[in-house]
Amino acid sequence: MGKTTGFMDYQREESKERNPRVRINDWKEYDAPFSDDVLSRQGARCMDCGTPFCQMGDEINGATTGCPIYNLIPEWNDLAYRGQWKEALKRLLKTNNFPEFTGRVCPAPCEGSCTVAISDPAVAIKSIERAIIDKGFENGWMTPRIPQKRTGQSVAIIGSGPAGLASADQLNQAGHTVTVYERADRAGGLLMYGIPNMKLEKDVVERRIRLLEQEGIDFVLNTEIGKDLSSEELKNQHDAVIFCTGAQKQRDLVIEGRGAKGIHFAMDYLTASTKKIVGTDLKKNEFIDAKGKDVIVIGGGDTGADCIATALRHDCNSVVQFGKHPQLPLARTKGNMWPEYPNVFTVDYAHKEATAKFGEDPRNYSIQTKRFISDDNGDLKELHTVEMEKVRDEDGKFVFYEIPGTEKVWPAQLVFIAIGFEGSEPELLQQAGVKTTNGTVEAKYGEFATNIEKVFAAGDARRGQSLIVWAINEGREVAYKVDHYLTGSTVLPSYLEV
Repeated sequence: MGKTTGFMDYQREESKERNPRVRINDWKEYDAPFSDDVLSRQGARCMDCGTPFCQMGDEINGATTGCPIYNLIPEWNDLAYRGQWKEALKRLLKTNNFPEFTGRVCPAPCEGSCTVAISDPAVAIKSIERAIIDKGFENGWMTPRIPQKRTGQSVAIIGSGPAGLASADQLNQAGHTVTVYERADRAGGLLMYGIPNMKLEKDVVERRIRLLEQEGIDFVLNTEIGKDLSSEELKNQHDAVIFCTGAQKQRDLVIEGRGAKGIHFAMDYLTASTKKIVGTDLKKNEFIDAKGKDVIVIGGGDTGADCIATALRHDCNSVVQFGKHPQLPLARTKGNMWPEYPNVFTVDYAHKEATAKFGEDPRNYSIQTKRFISDDNGDLKELHTVEMEKVRDEDGKFVFYEIPGTEKVWPAQLVFIAIGFEGSEPELLQQAGVKTTNGTVEAKYGEFATNIEKVFAAGDARRGQSLIVWAINEGREVAYKVDHYLTGSTVLPSYLEV
């Protein structure tokens, strides 16, 4: 521990975001990196706890607590404080295949369980993580690691999101021949087309894909398994198959007027927008333009916030976000004690931008949409809502009741539905004969084997909609099991074996 009183000597400093009024005019990342001096001070705040809860990686009351990939956070915080960046990179890469992704888009549950956060703002773990990997690329330390020998066995991975990429990386380093199949024209899954450019610039994703290719991984793009190539053909061509297809079946809002033109799923909007930015050919009417329109986003999560930020950059006329739940408290409640993830009110990048442009936070809480209304041409013109009260019933469960007299009409020409996902798209899983429960593949965590011989599953396809760090966790763990399945032993590390 380099600075024994660092947590007392220094305050947390937030990353220097670009001016919201300026950044909504471009698609560059909104977050500006820390200087080395600031990084050193922030690293010095780490207490080097006897029990570092930041890296515990667990779930408490349904929320992730600590780091699911068990990053060696106190170690590389200390190295960052000392300016030993290359050593910090080595420690970071021991547990995390893609810190350039987690350092940008992970919600940082590690910071919520930081010991400093019991009474003060947490150590700026996420910013330090991003700085370490960015310095690794900038200084030429991130070079291809070519396996010295091959096992002669091959693995097919369906899906190139973080779980697929992590399993591919691990299995390639174990010496297997790895082929990743992706139905889109670019690899990366939701990293490429689901997360907007202002949170994760696409050259960061493509830089990693190029490195994986140089290390020997083959990416087969524009190929949808189940259509262009059957799952049975894939099994015949490879010694093992891993489903990392994600949880991309979007939850719909089936209410009166749903068929009006102008109502879209959030991911369709975000995907088409990114395709236009990176120059991908769009299908007819695929691009959704919010310019000059009144936009409403239904759903209070991160995907909804991304829709807000995207609509602002399209120069929408107005934007509002509906949330089902009440506004979160400003501080932890007695039922949300450390080290749980802090369920407290925050202002996301998109909300800052909307406030800067329109003068108020776009979020409206405890709102339920009742119906959509279209004009004579079938185009959406408005929607109707009612306010809701959230209370506990006699069994202790939360229920929602409509509040009479709170009905309201909202003008809207575009609505984006961002109320979550219901699991994997079922067609491929049904064709392959893979058993599912509630839309996710039946494969026990720690084993990852499906009911089909030599077929495995990991990531959101197995666990449902989750965080990027859980996807990396599962990608690494399924690689561990597949390597053992193919060779009878394994040289790969496992979080479960620590």
